Amino acid sequence: MFSSDKNVETISQLVELTRHYIGLQGEYLRLDVIDKVVRLLTALIMAGILFLFILITVIYLSFAAAYGLSAIVSLPVAFAIIGGIYLLTILIIVINRKRWIERPLVRFLASLLMTP
Repeated sequence: MFSSDKNVETISQLVELTRHYIGLQGEYLRLDVIDKVVRLLTALIMAGILFLFILITVIYLSFAAAYGLSAIVSLPVAFAIIGGIYLLTILIIVINRKRWIERPLVRFLASLLMTP
């Protein structure tokens, strides 16, 4: 009864469809990983380019501010004031790093990597 041709053919089709499904799932997983890696690399490259332009801008603005302050105080004191402003800025950023950097970065990466 169990070994009839129709049952064997049905089981054979089921096995073939299962193999095909597993192959498609593997392909989907591979494409999903590639998509997420490409999105992550794109975000990192864009962040790097933005960081580079901001860095160049800050350098030029720092020199402009120091030379602008040199009309009021001497040039070395003006550079020291600008350096002190940067140290104060770094201290504020370090104190608030969880709120300003870590949490938004975790949210961004989670939204980037967890969305289908």
